Amino acid sequence: MADPNLQAEVLTASVRVNGTEAEATLRGGELTWRPADTGGGGEGQERGLELESEVLGCRVDGRKLKLATFTASGGGDGKGGGGDGNRRREEVVVEMETEDAALRWGDIIRDCLASLGRPKKLFIIVNPYGGKRSGRSIFQNEVLPLIEASGVLYTMQETKHRLHAQEIARSLDLRKYDGIICVSGDGVMVEVVNGLLQREDWETAIKVPLGIVPAGTGNGMARSLLHAAGEPFSVSNAVFAIIRGHKRALDVTSVVQGNTRFFSVLMLTWGLVADVDIESEKYRWMGSARLEFYLLLRMLNLRRYNGRILFVPAPGYEEVGDPVEQTTGHETNGVSGATDKNGETCGYVGPSIKEADLRWRSLNGPFVSVWLGNVPFASEDAMAAPKAEFADGYLDAAIIKDCPRWDVLGLVLQMKDGAYVNSPCVEYFKVKAIRIEPGLRVGSSTKGGIIDSDGEVLARGDGSHSRAGDEPGHLMAYGPPIQLTVDQGLATIFSPR
Repeated sequence: MADPNLQAEVLTASVRVNGTEAEATLRGGELTWRPADTGGGGEGQERGLELESEVLGCRVDGRKLKLATFTASGGGDGKGGGGDGNRRREEVVVEMETEDAALRWGDIIRDCLASLGRPKKLFIIVNPYGGKRSGRSIFQNEVLPLIEASGVLYTMQETKHRLHAQEIARSLDLRKYDGIICVSGDGVMVEVVNGLLQREDWETAIKVPLGIVPAGTGNGMARSLLHAAGEPFSVSNAVFAIIRGHKRALDVTSVVQGNTRFFSVLMLTWGLVADVDIESEKYRWMGSARLEFYLLLRMLNLRRYNGRILFVPAPGYEEVGDPVEQTTGHETNGVSGATDKNGETCGYVGPSIKEADLRWRSLNGPFVSVWLGNVPFASEDAMAAPKAEFADGYLDAAIIKDCPRWDVLGLVLQMKDGAYVNSPCVEYFKVKAIRIEPGLRVGSSTKGGIIDSDGEVLARGDGSHSRAGDEPGHLMAYGPPIQLTVDQGLATIFSPR
Protein backbone atom coordinates (compact mmCIF):
# COMPACT_ATOMS: atom_id res chain seq x y z
CA MET A 1 0.00 0.00 0.00
CA ALA A 2 1.27 3.45 -0.84
CA ASP A 3 2.30 5.87 1.87
CA PRO A 4 -0.78 8.04 2.66
CA ASN A 5 1.49 11.06 2.59
CA LEU A 6 1.80 10.55 -1.16
CA GLN A 7 -1.82 11.66 -1.47
CA ALA A 8 -0.60 15.21 -0.96
CA GLU A 9 2.17 14.81 -3.56
CA VAL A 10 1.66 16.26 -7.04
CA LEU A 11 2.35 13.73 -9.78
CA THR A 12 2.52 14.47 -13.48
CA ALA A 13 3.07 12.14 -16.42
CA SER A 14 2.65 11.74 -20.14
CA VAL A 15 -0.16 9.25 -20.62
CA ARG A 16 -2.89 8.14 -22.95
CA VAL A 17 -6.46 8.74 -21.71
CA ASN A 18 -9.04 6.62 -23.51
CA GLY A 19 -6.50 6.26 -26.31
CA THR A 20 -5.62 9.98 -26.64
CA GLU A 21 -2.17 11.33 -25.73
CA ALA A 22 -2.34 13.71 -22.78
CA GLU A 23 -0.48 15.29 -19.90
CA ALA A 24 -2.02 14.09 -16.60
CA THR A 25 -1.74 15.50 -13.10
CA LEU A 26 -2.78 13.84 -9.84
CA ARG A 27 -3.08 16.27 -6.98
CA GLY A 28 -5.18 16.67 -3.83
CA GLY A 29 -7.96 14.26 -4.72
CA GLU A 30 -8.26 15.36 -8.34
CA LEU A 31 -7.06 13.76 -11.55
CA THR A 32 -6.80 16.16 -14.48
CA TRP A 33 -5.50 15.79 -18.00
CA ARG A 34 -5.04 17.93 -21.07
CA PRO A 35 -4.85 16.38 -24.54
CA ALA A 36 -1.43 16.99 -26.08
CA ASP A 37 -0.77 19.07 -29.19
CA THR A 38 -0.82 16.44 -31.93
CA GLY A 39 0.04 18.57 -34.91
CA GLY A 40 -0.70 22.26 -35.07
CA GLY A 41 -4.10 22.31 -33.45
CA GLY A 42 -2.88 23.39 -30.03
CA GLU A 43 -3.56 21.71 -26.71
CA GLY A 44 -7.06 20.52 -25.96
CA GLN A 45 -9.34 21.58 -23.13
CA GLU A 46 -8.37 20.39 -19.68
CA ARG A 47 -10.59 17.66 -18.31
CA GLY A 48 -10.73 16.03 -14.94
CA LEU A 49 -12.26 13.88 -12.26
CA GLU A 50 -12.91 14.68 -8.62
CA LEU A 51 -12.06 11.39 -6.93
CA GLU A 52 -14.50 11.88 -4.06
CA SER A 53 -17.57 12.84 -6.09
CA GLU A 54 -17.04 11.18 -9.47
CA VAL A 55 -15.04 7.97 -9.01
CA LEU A 56 -16.46 4.65 -7.88
CA GLY A 57 -13.22 2.70 -7.83
CA CYS A 58 -9.87 2.07 -9.45
CA ARG A 59 -8.00 -1.02 -10.61
CA VAL A 60 -4.67 -1.57 -12.33
CA ASP A 61 -4.25 -3.78 -15.36
CA GLY A 62 -0.61 -3.80 -16.49
CA ARG A 63 0.21 -0.23 -17.55
CA LYS A 64 -3.44 0.79 -17.48
CA LEU A 65 -5.32 2.55 -14.71
CA LYS A 66 -9.01 1.76 -15.09
CA LEU A 67 -11.24 4.18 -13.21
CA ALA A 68 -14.92 3.34 -12.82
CA THR A 69 -16.62 6.73 -12.93
CA PHE A 70 -20.08 7.96 -12.09
CA THR A 71 -20.38 11.49 -13.42
CA ALA A 72 -23.14 13.99 -14.08
CA SER A 73 -24.07 14.70 -17.67
CA GLY A 74 -21.30 16.80 -19.14
CA GLY A 75 -19.05 15.82 -16.24
CA GLY A 76 -15.53 14.57 -15.72
CA ASP A 77 -15.34 12.19 -18.67
CA GLY A 78 -14.37 15.20 -20.69
CA LYS A 79 -17.54 16.15 -22.53
CA GLY A 80 -17.69 19.48 -20.72
CA GLY A 81 -20.67 21.58 -19.70
CA GLY A 82 -23.03 21.43 -16.78
CA GLY A 83 -25.49 18.79 -17.91
CA ASP A 84 -28.81 17.88 -16.32
CA GLY A 85 -27.48 16.47 -13.04
CA ASN A 86 -28.25 12.84 -13.91
CA ARG A 87 -25.25 10.58 -13.59
CA ARG A 88 -23.99 7.78 -15.77
CA ARG A 89 -21.45 5.06 -15.18
CA GLU A 90 -18.44 4.86 -17.52
CA GLU A 91 -14.78 3.92 -17.49
CA VAL A 92 -11.78 6.18 -17.94
CA VAL A 93 -8.62 4.30 -18.96
CA VAL A 94 -5.29 6.00 -18.24
CA GLU A 95 -2.36 4.21 -19.89
CA MET A 96 0.94 4.97 -18.14
CA GLU A 97 4.48 4.64 -19.52
CA THR A 98 5.38 1.78 -17.15
CA GLU A 99 3.63 -0.77 -14.95
CA ASP A 100 5.40 0.66 -11.89
CA ALA A 101 3.94 4.10 -12.62
CA ALA A 102 0.47 2.60 -12.99
CA LEU A 103 0.83 0.78 -9.67
CA ARG A 104 2.01 3.95 -7.92
CA TRP A 105 -0.82 6.12 -9.25
CA GLY A 106 -3.33 3.36 -8.58
CA ASP A 107 -2.21 3.00 -4.96
CA ILE A 108 -2.48 6.73 -4.37
CA ILE A 109 -5.96 6.91 -5.89
CA ARG A 110 -7.18 3.94 -3.85
CA ASP A 111 -5.63 5.37 -0.68
CA CYS A 112 -7.38 8.65 -1.35
CA LEU A 113 -10.74 6.92 -1.77
CA ALA A 114 -10.15 4.86 1.38
CA SER A 115 -9.35 7.98 3.38
CA LEU A 116 -12.80 9.39 2.62
CA GLY A 117 -14.48 6.99 5.05
CA ARG A 118 -16.21 4.92 2.41
CA PRO A 119 -17.72 1.65 3.64
CA LYS A 120 -15.68 -1.48 3.04
CA LYS A 121 -18.37 -4.11 3.65
CA LEU A 122 -22.15 -3.77 3.67
CA PHE A 123 -25.05 -5.97 4.68
CA ILE A 124 -27.77 -5.56 2.06
CA ILE A 125 -31.39 -6.49 2.74
CA VAL A 126 -33.54 -6.87 -0.38
CA ASN A 127 -37.32 -6.92 -0.18
CA PRO A 128 -38.54 -8.80 -3.28
CA TYR A 129 -42.21 -8.07 -2.48
CA GLY A 130 -42.36 -4.27 -2.16
CA GLY A 131 -43.70 -1.86 -4.79
CA LYS A 132 -44.01 -3.66 -8.09
CA ARG A 133 -42.02 -6.60 -6.68
CA SER A 134 -38.92 -5.25 -8.39
CA GLY A 135 -36.47 -5.33 -5.47
CA ARG A 136 -34.58 -8.34 -6.76
CA SER A 137 -34.14 -6.94 -10.28
CA ILE A 138 -33.18 -3.50 -8.94
CA PHE A 139 -30.47 -5.12 -6.84
CA GLN A 140 -29.12 -7.22 -9.71
CA ASN A 141 -29.30 -4.63 -12.47
CA GLU A 142 -28.73 -1.29 -10.72
CA VAL A 143 -27.22 -1.79 -7.28
CA LEU A 144 -24.77 -4.61 -7.85
CA PRO A 145 -22.87 -3.09 -10.81
CA LEU A 146 -22.11 0.07 -8.82
CA ILE A 147 -21.19 -1.83 -5.66
CA GLU A 148 -18.83 -4.14 -7.53
CA ALA A 149 -17.25 -1.27 -9.47
CA SER A 150 -16.49 0.47 -6.18
CA GLY A 151 -14.82 -2.59 -4.67
CA VAL A 152 -17.20 -2.67 -1.68
CA LEU A 153 -17.75 -6.15 -0.29
CA TYR A 154 -21.28 -7.17 0.65
CA THR A 155 -23.56 -9.84 2.02
CA MET A 156 -27.08 -9.90 0.60
CA GLN A 157 -30.19 -11.42 2.14
CA GLU A 158 -33.76 -11.30 0.88
CA THR A 159 -36.68 -10.89 3.25
CA LYS A 160 -39.06 -13.82 3.37
CA HIS A 161 -41.94 -12.43 5.39
CA ARG A 162 -43.24 -9.43 7.32
CA LEU A 163 -40.86 -8.31 10.11
CA HIS A 164 -38.06 -10.50 8.71
CA ALA A 165 -35.78 -7.45 8.38
CA GLN A 166 -36.44 -6.66 12.05
CA GLU A 167 -35.38 -10.19 12.99
CA ILE A 168 -32.23 -9.88 10.88
CA ALA A 169 -31.22 -6.58 12.47
CA ARG A 170 -31.85 -7.91 15.96
CA SER A 171 -29.41 -10.82 15.54
CA LEU A 172 -26.87 -9.58 12.96
CA ASP A 173 -23.16 -9.56 13.91
CA LEU A 174 -22.69 -5.84 13.32
CA ARG A 175 -18.91 -5.99 13.84
CA LYS A 176 -18.55 -7.41 10.34
CA TYR A 177 -20.21 -4.51 8.51
CA ASP A 178 -19.89 -0.78 7.95
CA GLY A 179 -23.59 -0.32 7.27
CA ILE A 180 -26.96 -1.94 6.62
CA ILE A 181 -28.59 -1.16 3.28
CA CYS A 182 -32.27 -1.67 2.48
CA VAL A 183 -33.24 -2.21 -1.15
CA SER A 184 -36.90 -1.69 -0.48
CA GLY A 185 -39.58 0.78 0.40
CA ASP A 186 -39.42 2.70 3.65
CA GLY A 187 -41.00 -0.05 5.72
CA VAL A 188 -37.98 -2.35 5.70
CA MET A 189 -35.70 0.41 7.01
CA VAL A 190 -38.17 0.98 9.83
CA GLU A 191 -38.08 -2.72 10.63
CA VAL A 192 -34.29 -2.52 10.80
CA VAL A 193 -34.42 0.45 13.18
CA ASN A 194 -36.83 -1.40 15.44
CA GLY A 195 -34.64 -4.50 15.36
CA LEU A 196 -31.51 -2.55 16.27
CA LEU A 197 -33.27 -0.86 19.18
CA GLN A 198 -34.47 -4.21 20.54
CA ARG A 199 -30.89 -5.43 20.99
CA GLU A 200 -29.04 -5.48 24.30
CA ASP A 201 -26.28 -3.47 22.63
CA TRP A 202 -28.76 -0.97 21.14
CA GLU A 203 -26.61 2.05 22.07
CA THR A 204 -23.89 1.02 19.61
CA ALA A 205 -26.18 -0.87 17.22
CA ILE A 206 -28.32 2.17 16.38
CA LYS A 207 -25.20 4.08 15.32
CA VAL A 208 -24.50 1.62 12.50
CA PRO A 209 -25.14 3.68 9.33
CA LEU A 210 -28.30 2.78 7.45
CA GLY A 211 -28.86 3.20 3.73
CA ILE A 212 -31.95 3.14 1.55
CA VAL A 213 -32.21 2.24 -2.13
CA PRO A 214 -35.74 3.01 -3.40
CA ALA A 215 -37.57 -0.15 -4.45
CA GLY A 216 -41.00 0.35 -2.90
CA THR A 217 -44.18 2.30 -3.46
CA GLY A 218 -43.55 5.52 -1.55
CA ASN A 219 -39.75 5.87 -1.21
CA GLY A 220 -40.07 8.99 0.94
CA MET A 221 -36.76 8.61 2.78
CA ALA A 222 -34.66 8.20 -0.38
CA ARG A 223 -36.47 11.13 -2.01
CA SER A 224 -35.89 13.32 1.04
CA LEU A 225 -32.17 12.52 1.23
CA LEU A 226 -31.51 13.16 -2.45
CA HIS A 227 -33.65 16.31 -2.47
CA ALA A 228 -31.72 17.75 0.48
CA ALA A 229 -28.48 17.32 -1.49
CA GLY A 230 -29.90 18.70 -4.74
CA GLU A 231 -29.53 15.31 -6.43
CA PRO A 232 -32.09 13.91 -8.89
CA PHE A 233 -34.16 11.05 -7.54
CA SER A 234 -32.88 7.74 -8.92
CA VAL A 235 -31.76 4.33 -7.74
CA SER A 236 -28.20 4.91 -8.97
CA ASN A 237 -27.86 8.23 -7.13
CA ALA A 238 -29.07 6.58 -3.94
CA VAL A 239 -26.50 3.79 -4.33
CA PHE A 240 -23.68 6.24 -5.03
CA ALA A 241 -24.57 8.19 -1.89
CA ILE A 242 -24.02 5.01 0.11
CA ILE A 243 -20.74 4.22 -1.63
CA ARG A 244 -19.39 7.73 -0.95
CA GLY A 245 -19.99 7.15 2.75
CA HIS A 246 -21.29 10.54 3.83
CA LYS A 247 -23.51 10.29 6.89
CA ARG A 248 -26.00 12.38 8.80
CA ALA A 249 -27.88 12.01 12.06
CA LEU A 250 -31.55 10.98 11.94
CA ASP A 251 -34.25 11.56 14.54
CA VAL A 252 -36.09 8.52 15.87
CA THR A 253 -39.62 8.84 17.21
CA SER A 254 -40.95 6.60 19.97
CA VAL A 255 -44.61 5.78 19.39
CA VAL A 256 -46.09 4.55 22.67
CA GLN A 257 -49.39 3.19 23.91
CA GLY A 258 -49.22 1.84 27.45
CA ASN A 259 -46.29 -0.58 27.57
CA THR A 260 -46.23 -1.07 23.81
CA ARG A 261 -43.71 0.82 21.73
CA PHE A 262 -42.86 1.26 18.05
CA PHE A 263 -39.98 3.28 16.61
CA SER A 264 -40.58 5.51 13.60
CA VAL A 265 -38.20 7.44 11.34
CA LEU A 266 -40.44 8.66 8.53
CA MET A 267 -44.03 9.58 9.41
CA LEU A 268 -47.24 8.74 11.20
CA THR A 269 -50.64 9.39 9.66
CA TRP A 270 -54.25 9.18 10.72
CA GLY A 271 -57.22 9.87 8.49
CA LEU A 272 -57.11 10.47 4.76
CA VAL A 273 -53.44 9.69 4.11
CA ALA A 274 -53.47 6.53 6.22
CA ASP A 275 -56.69 5.37 4.55
CA VAL A 276 -55.20 5.86 1.10
CA ASP A 277 -51.84 4.30 2.00
CA ILE A 278 -53.28 1.14 3.54
CA GLU A 279 -56.60 0.58 1.79
CA SER A 280 -54.99 0.98 -1.65
CA GLU A 281 -52.90 -2.15 -1.02
CA LYS A 282 -55.41 -4.10 -3.10
CA TYR A 283 -54.12 -2.11 -6.10
CA ARG A 284 -50.42 -2.73 -5.39
CA TRP A 285 -49.97 -4.08 -8.92
CA MET A 286 -50.33 -0.48 -10.12
CA GLY A 287 -47.14 0.61 -8.33
CA SER A 288 -47.09 4.18 -7.02
CA ALA A 289 -50.08 5.05 -9.26
CA ARG A 290 -52.29 3.14 -6.82
CA LEU A 291 -52.04 6.04 -4.36
CA GLU A 292 -53.35 8.65 -6.81
CA PHE A 293 -56.08 6.30 -8.02
CA TYR A 294 -57.37 5.45 -4.56
CA LEU A 295 -57.13 9.07 -3.43
CA LEU A 296 -59.68 10.00 -6.09
CA LEU A 297 -61.95 7.23 -4.87
CA ARG A 298 -61.68 8.52 -1.29
CA MET A 299 -62.46 12.06 -2.42
CA LEU A 300 -65.85 10.92 -3.63
CA ASN A 301 -66.67 9.82 -0.09
CA LEU A 302 -64.49 11.98 2.11
CA ARG A 303 -64.20 10.74 5.68
CA ARG A 304 -63.82 12.88 8.77
CA TYR A 305 -62.77 11.61 12.17
CA ASN A 306 -63.62 12.81 15.65
CA GLY A 307 -60.87 13.04 18.21
CA ARG A 308 -58.34 15.28 19.90
CA ILE A 309 -54.65 16.02 19.53
CA LEU A 310 -52.42 17.25 22.36
CA PHE A 311 -48.91 18.45 21.62
CA VAL A 312 -45.82 20.14 23.02
CA PRO A 313 -45.02 22.85 20.47
CA ALA A 314 -41.51 23.67 19.30
CA PRO A 315 -40.24 27.21 19.90
CA GLY A 316 -42.08 29.62 17.62
CA TYR A 317 -45.30 27.59 17.56
CA GLU A 318 -46.55 28.25 21.09
CA GLU A 319 -49.72 29.95 19.86
CA VAL A 320 -51.02 27.02 17.81
CA GLY A 321 -54.11 25.39 19.31
CA ASP A 322 -55.53 25.90 22.77
CA PRO A 323 -53.70 25.68 26.10
CA VAL A 324 -54.14 22.59 28.24
CA GLU A 325 -53.99 23.14 31.99
CA GLN A 326 -52.77 19.66 32.70
CA THR A 327 -52.21 16.46 30.78
CA THR A 328 -54.22 13.31 31.16
CA GLY A 329 -51.54 11.68 33.28
CA HIS A 330 -49.82 9.47 30.72
CA GLU A 331 -46.13 8.83 31.20
CA THR A 332 -43.87 10.68 28.78
CA ASN A 333 -40.56 9.27 29.89
CA GLY A 334 -39.14 5.91 28.91
CA VAL A 335 -41.47 2.98 29.55
CA SER A 336 -39.72 0.28 31.54
CA GLY A 337 -40.14 -3.11 29.95
CA ALA A 338 -41.71 -1.85 26.71
CA THR A 339 -42.53 -4.76 24.43
CA ASP A 340 -42.75 -5.42 20.74
CA LYS A 341 -45.55 -7.30 18.96
CA ASN A 342 -44.19 -10.66 20.14
CA GLY A 343 -44.06 -9.58 23.77
CA GLU A 344 -40.27 -9.39 23.84
CA THR A 345 -38.57 -6.69 25.90
CA CYS A 346 -37.02 -3.88 23.89
CA GLY A 347 -33.43 -2.90 24.56
CA TYR A 348 -34.24 0.80 24.27
CA VAL A 349 -37.20 2.29 26.09
CA GLY A 350 -37.30 5.73 24.54
CA PRO A 351 -36.30 9.25 25.53
CA SER A 352 -36.85 10.42 29.08
CA ILE A 353 -38.86 13.63 29.45
CA LYS A 354 -40.13 15.13 32.69
CA GLU A 355 -43.89 15.62 32.52
CA ALA A 356 -43.70 18.74 34.67
CA ASP A 357 -41.48 20.44 32.10
CA LEU A 358 -43.97 20.03 29.24
CA ARG A 359 -46.46 22.68 28.19
CA TRP A 360 -49.24 21.00 26.26
CA ARG A 361 -51.69 22.53 23.81
CA SER A 362 -54.57 20.92 21.95
CA LEU A 363 -56.62 20.81 18.76
CA ASN A 364 -60.08 19.28 18.62
CA GLY A 365 -61.60 17.44 15.65
CA PRO A 366 -63.19 16.50 13.46
CA PHE A 367 -60.10 15.94 11.31
CA VAL A 368 -59.75 14.99 7.66
CA SER A 369 -56.08 14.15 8.03
CA VAL A 370 -53.33 14.18 10.65
CA TRP A 371 -49.84 13.87 9.21
CA LEU A 372 -46.68 13.85 11.34
CA GLY A 373 -43.45 13.89 9.34
CA ASN A 374 -39.80 13.42 10.31
CA VAL A 375 -38.46 14.09 6.79
CA PRO A 376 -39.79 16.33 4.00
CA PHE A 377 -41.15 13.74 1.58
CA ALA A 378 -43.73 11.08 2.36
CA SER A 379 -43.32 9.61 -1.12
CA GLU A 380 -41.55 10.38 -4.38
CA ASP A 381 -44.23 12.90 -5.35
CA ALA A 382 -45.52 14.26 -2.04
CA MET A 383 -43.65 16.83 0.04
CA ALA A 384 -45.78 16.45 3.13
CA ALA A 385 -43.52 18.37 5.54
CA PRO A 386 -41.57 21.02 3.61
CA LYS A 387 -39.84 22.42 6.71
CA ALA A 388 -38.88 19.05 8.20
CA GLU A 389 -35.24 18.39 9.00
CA PHE A 390 -33.56 15.05 9.60
CA ALA A 391 -32.22 15.75 13.07
CA ASP A 392 -33.81 18.89 14.50
CA GLY A 393 -35.48 17.02 17.35
CA TYR A 394 -39.03 17.82 16.17
CA LEU A 395 -41.86 16.30 14.17
CA ASP A 396 -43.64 18.46 11.62
CA ALA A 397 -47.42 18.31 12.01
CA ALA A 398 -49.69 19.01 9.01
CA ILE A 399 -53.31 18.79 10.10
CA ILE A 400 -56.31 19.22 7.82
CA LYS A 401 -59.41 19.95 9.83
CA ASP A 402 -62.97 19.76 8.57
CA CYS A 403 -63.25 21.36 5.12
CA PRO A 404 -65.07 20.67 1.80
CA ARG A 405 -63.87 17.73 -0.25
CA TRP A 406 -62.91 19.81 -3.26
CA ASP A 407 -60.76 22.04 -1.06
CA VAL A 408 -59.05 18.89 0.17
CA LEU A 409 -58.46 17.77 -3.41
CA GLY A 410 -56.86 21.13 -4.15
CA LEU A 411 -54.55 20.66 -1.17
CA VAL A 412 -53.51 17.23 -2.36
CA LEU A 413 -52.65 18.62 -5.78
CA GLN A 414 -50.32 21.12 -4.07
CA MET A 415 -48.41 18.46 -2.14
CA LYS A 416 -45.80 17.97 -4.83
CA ASP A 417 -43.82 21.00 -3.64
CA GLY A 418 -45.30 21.38 -0.16
CA ALA A 419 -47.27 24.53 -1.02
CA TYR A 420 -50.44 23.04 0.49
CA VAL A 421 -49.25 23.90 4.02
CA ASN A 422 -49.88 27.60 3.29
CA SER A 423 -53.65 26.99 3.01
CA PRO A 424 -55.91 28.24 5.82
CA CYS A 425 -57.33 24.71 5.87
CA VAL A 426 -54.01 23.36 7.15
CA GLU A 427 -52.41 23.76 10.56
CA TYR A 428 -48.66 23.31 10.08
CA PHE A 429 -46.33 23.39 13.07
CA LYS A 430 -43.46 21.59 14.79
CA VAL A 431 -43.72 19.53 17.98
CA LYS A 432 -41.39 17.82 20.42
CA ALA A 433 -44.11 15.43 21.56
CA ILE A 434 -47.66 14.79 20.41
CA ARG A 435 -50.53 12.64 21.64
CA ILE A 436 -53.33 11.38 19.40
CA GLU A 437 -56.69 10.52 20.92
CA PRO A 438 -58.48 8.99 17.91
CA GLY A 439 -62.25 8.88 17.69
CA LEU A 440 -64.86 7.35 15.44
CA ARG A 441 -65.67 8.38 11.93
CA VAL A 442 -68.14 11.26 11.73
CA GLY A 443 -71.60 9.80 11.06
CA SER A 444 -70.75 6.32 12.36
CA SER A 445 -71.23 4.79 15.80
CA THR A 446 -68.90 1.86 15.15
CA LYS A 447 -66.24 2.64 12.54
CA GLY A 448 -62.89 4.06 13.46
CA GLY A 449 -59.92 4.82 11.26
CA ILE A 450 -56.38 3.70 10.57
CA ILE A 451 -53.20 4.88 12.29
CA ASP A 452 -50.24 4.13 10.07
CA SER A 453 -46.55 4.67 10.80
CA ASP A 454 -44.01 4.21 8.02
CA GLY A 455 -46.26 1.75 6.22
CA GLU A 456 -46.99 -0.27 9.38
CA VAL A 457 -50.60 -0.28 10.54
CA LEU A 458 -50.30 0.46 14.25
CA ALA A 459 -54.02 0.59 15.02
CA ARG A 460 -57.23 0.04 13.10
CA GLY A 461 -60.74 0.89 14.30
CA ASP A 462 -63.62 -1.58 14.43
CA GLY A 463 -65.34 -2.01 11.10
CA SER A 464 -62.53 -0.54 9.01
CA HIS A 465 -61.34 -3.87 7.62
CA SER A 466 -62.37 -4.51 4.05
CA ARG A 467 -62.68 -8.23 4.81
CA ALA A 468 -62.62 -10.09 8.06
CA GLY A 469 -59.21 -11.54 8.78
CA ASP A 470 -57.45 -9.96 5.79
CA GLU A 471 -54.71 -8.55 8.03
CA PRO A 472 -52.89 -9.78 11.14
CA GLY A 473 -53.61 -8.27 14.53
CA HIS A 474 -52.10 -4.84 15.07
CA LEU A 475 -49.57 -3.58 17.55
CA MET A 476 -51.81 -1.03 19.23
CA ALA A 477 -55.51 -0.50 19.92
CA TYR A 478 -57.60 2.14 18.19
CA GLY A 479 -59.10 4.58 20.70
CA PRO A 480 -56.67 4.83 23.64
CA PRO A 481 -54.14 7.67 23.33
CA ILE A 482 -50.97 7.11 21.30
CA GLN A 483 -48.02 9.34 22.10
CA LEU A 484 -45.02 10.25 19.96
CA THR A 485 -41.80 11.64 21.43
CA VAL A 486 -38.71 12.55 19.38
CA ASP A 487 -35.18 11.41 20.24
CA GLN A 488 -32.93 13.84 18.41
CA GLY A 489 -30.29 12.35 16.11
CA LEU A 490 -30.45 8.86 17.63
CA ALA A 491 -29.81 6.98 14.36
CA THR A 492 -27.29 7.47 11.52
CA ILE A 493 -28.07 7.32 7.81
CA PHE A 494 -25.98 7.43 4.63
CA SER A 495 -26.59 10.73 2.87
CA PRO A 496 -25.46 12.17 -0.50
CA ARG A 497 -23.57 14.91 1.39
